[in-house]
Amino acid sequence: MNSRVNRSRGALRRNPLQIALATALLLPMSFAAAQSTSAEEEDTATTEQATSGSATTLDRVSVTGSRIARDTFNSVSPVQVINREESTLAGFASTTGVLQSNSVTGGSSQINNAYGGFVVNGGPGVNTLSLRGLGATRTLTLMNGRRVSPAGSRGAVGSADLNVLPNIMIERIEVLKDGASSIYGSDAVAGVVNVITRTRVDDTTVEFQRNVTGDGGGDETRAGIMTGMTGDRWHLSGSLEMYQRSELTMGQRGWATDCPQPLLGRNADGTYGADDFIDPATGRPKCWTIDDSGTTINTIGTVNLVGVAGPGSIGAGANGNVFNRWRPNPGVTTGLPGYEGVSYFSRDGFSPAMLRESLVSPTKNTTGFLQGGFDLNALGDAELYFEALGHRRESRQTGWLQHSIDYVVGSPLLPAELRALPWSQRAPADGSTNGLDIGVRAFVDFGNYDNWQVVDFFRATGGVRGNIGNEWSYDTSYSHARSDSAYYTENRLTDRIARSYDVVSDGNGGFVCRDPSGGCVAAPALTAAVVGGDIPQAYRNWIVQDTKGRTIYTESTFNAGVNGPLFDVPAGTVSVAMGAEHRRQEIDDTPDINSINNNLYGFTASQPTRGKDSVSEAYIEFEVPALSGLPFAQELTFNASARYTDYDSYGDDSTWKLGMLYTPVSWLSIRASRGTSFRAPALFEQYLGATSGFLGTASDPCNDYGSRSPDSPRYINCASEGLPTDFQQTSSITSITQGGAETGLAAETSVAMTAGVVIQPEFPTWFGDLSFAADYYDIKVDNGVARLTGGSVLGLCYDSQPSDFNAGLGQCGLVARGANNSLSVTSGYVNISESLVRGWDFTARYVRDIGPGSFRTTAQISNYLDQAGRTFPTDPLRNNTGRITAPQYAGNLDLSYRVRNWQVRYGLDWVSSTNDYDYYDTYFDTDYRQDYLMETGNYFLSSLSLQYNGDDWSATVGSRNIGDKEPPMISANAGYNRVGNAPLYSGYDYFGRTFFFNVSKSF
Repeated sequence: MNSRVNRSRGALRRNPLQIALATALLLPMSFAAAQSTSAEEEDTATTEQATSGSATTLDRVSVTGSRIARDTFNSVSPVQVINREESTLAGFASTTGVLQSNSVTGGSSQINNAYGGFVVNGGPGVNTLSLRGLGATRTLTLMNGRRVSPAGSRGAVGSADLNVLPNIMIERIEVLKDGASSIYGSDAVAGVVNVITRTRVDDTTVEFQRNVTGDGGGDETRAGIMTGMTGDRWHLSGSLEMYQRSELTMGQRGWATDCPQPLLGRNADGTYGADDFIDPATGRPKCWTIDDSGTTINTIGTVNLVGVAGPGSIGAGANGNVFNRWRPNPGVTTGLPGYEGVSYFSRDGFSPAMLRESLVSPTKNTTGFLQGGFDLNALGDAELYFEALGHRRESRQTGWLQHSIDYVVGSPLLPAELRALPWSQRAPADGSTNGLDIGVRAFVDFGNYDNWQVVDFFRATGGVRGNIGNEWSYDTSYSHARSDSAYYTENRLTDRIARSYDVVSDGNGGFVCRDPSGGCVAAPALTAAVVGGDIPQAYRNWIVQDTKGRTIYTESTFNAGVNGPLFDVPAGTVSVAMGAEHRRQEIDDTPDINSINNNLYGFTASQPTRGKDSVSEAYIEFEVPALSGLPFAQELTFNASARYTDYDSYGDDSTWKLGMLYTPVSWLSIRASRGTSFRAPALFEQYLGATSGFLGTASDPCNDYGSRSPDSPRYINCASEGLPTDFQQTSSITSITQGGAETGLAAETSVAMTAGVVIQPEFPTWFGDLSFAADYYDIKVDNGVARLTGGSVLGLCYDSQPSDFNAGLGQCGLVARGANNSLSVTSGYVNISESLVRGWDFTARYVRDIGPGSFRTTAQISNYLDQAGRTFPTDPLRNNTGRITAPQYAGNLDLSYRVRNWQVRYGLDWVSSTNDYDYYDTYFDTDYRQDYLMETGNYFLSSLSLQYNGDDWSATVGSRNIGDKEPPMISANAGYNRVGNAPLYSGYDYFGRTFFFNVSKSF
């Protein structure tokens, strides 16, 4: 049996195994097409077809990337197909896991539950999909060809949450890795994911899967039931399933709790960093001194004050030095009695509570799906159909807090010897010290705190579809979706902290609040025990309160379309699809009142995010067969599509796409497409409520501006504000972030080009079937929407021309300097200049009968040539490919052997080595090789599984990451978001060796 594809006027005539192979390579697939027959049954089907001489003509089907139903699986754009059987063999316990795997994403980083301690769009616990590394808002997710509406918490909800998708009901997933706005509308910039459910179910199936990690934590459990019934004119089916993942904490993985690799050069043995430093005075390790972002120092068990000289701790310098951090030591009687100075790296930064932080946060998902249809026997054999999807996510994240107790100058809570000290820090802008300057700040271990969310998502769809005449069909539907989220955080309240500092004596040697109303509890007096983290529970209970916000996101969509043949031409039939769509979206996020009133201590304040938008669209698509059945032109087909879009917020635009599929000989196909896409900014990008926070004093552009040239714009601009040349900012900078609707945010456009080749050479039967596909892609996004930081706005303003600066033009309209030279900056979403992604996707497949069974192997490799961008036209275009978390290559290998009812699979995932040295050498002429560990080696993960399929049941057992591979290590001070010493990157496995089993039974 060979892999030649014979076509006649658009019909594909092959036996089942050949159809599967053609589908796999022409689309191309990551896994083989779903096969319900055994190897012997496939051979029987082949023999019977060959003997009878009959041919099988496929039903007209629609493949993601086109609205036109056709008789073949061929597509002018690359489409990857994943069936559920292979995802089970691979050990995935959820649809989220399948979609975020490297085989789909090509190694680009995804937002998952390892991001619980970071600010992400959609809120903590959300899981999104980004194709080509262009972000989740540029990837469109469909379910049965219809949009999956955004879901999540907080104000930045704008993408589909993969958690809402069912699992047991899924038949296959089609992934279009090409721009398709002319086909599907806004957001389809990088590609489209279409999750397709089983259409008719006539039995009941129950399924259970359990994934257990070898080192504990992060276990997954899924249980589901699917059932259905079919009558003469109706069908009804549905599923209900529960998915739960337990928490994986930092302390459960040794690599996450190792001492952060500090700012040290390469050791003599070629390694970086150092072993855990043990403080000889306490015998405790000095770990966790650098936070996960690699930018700041966590300090606990110390106090901050100035102007005092005294003895230092062991290794912290000679007696008489002046320190800015001190820790209790009752043996010290000189300088600052009872305290010794500590150096930068000998400060205490470790707390056992850090081991209880979430490495991968827990979640519990409950999902129900119901679908059905009724034949009307009217309106062109029409079917009245409906779908309903309901989902609840309960997620939680555990973090750790460093708490500051600010004792104001002269506070009675201070020991007598410290009350007369001068201020060490000016009064914080948040009002937490009642406007008084700080004399002593104590950095204490406050322990753990929790965030948690409850997200309810519902989508209902109803429609009617039927025929117009003998060859045309129509489909019209209405969908309404709603995401309703409640999100909670254990927060410290600023006003309660301020009241706790305003104390009077209780007459018994203690203190009480001057205003005791509401149960106010005085802050603890400064003692060695308090500095060590022994904080009275009553004080904790007073300043901490559960805060609650609510996010509601709704989306309504009306669709109507028709498709069918227009007329015949010598090579076949010209077909067309056309239709219209109207969509309305609305977001309403109301943070807790304490967040709105800027009353959250150490957390950003947020205003409500409220906005709505609607869009009306019309599209048309043509498919034109130009040549067929000729020498060196077995098939030549062109596809053209266009869409007109009219947003209430951004006006109108149009997109288009042209594609071509050329088969000169039966074993070779060439495809290419070029088109434009359009993305209106998401609602949160337009209407995000102002979120306030603080930047460090070092962010003031005028600090020590006298060291610059007197002719430079920054020198002139700072001097125009009357600042001295040696100016140093002493107050935190207020930073406000808001949506871009008020600052002229525009829609973004993009151009995408793909070109590919599919080779299916003919070999003798004994050799087997070998196929290969290669696809080149080039996507350029112009005017892209991005979030500009407060620091960037400050730099752009003070480096602008003095005339613009004094007139408050450009970015300077967002900067204000107030009393006492305090500084505030407003930033938000803006249109950046350019983003570019370019690369190759390769797929190879080999199938051969060996002994009594069939062997199949599939290899996929993604090669990013460019992942580049710039913020402003004057900026250089810098390529990030090959940097940490942006590998140039990612690949996977899938080997399977099926014999009778048994199938064994081996999988290998690969992420190529990365380094930032070349990036900094190229663009900044800086060599960090002796300072930081900024590179990772090739990363491989192996999996192995065995499956048995009975008549009405199946069982699968296996292991993922069978080598127990740990993620690679980088330097803590290298400036990356990290988990322990590992980069925060979804392509690395944080769980370790995992065992899984899956059982399924049908009745």
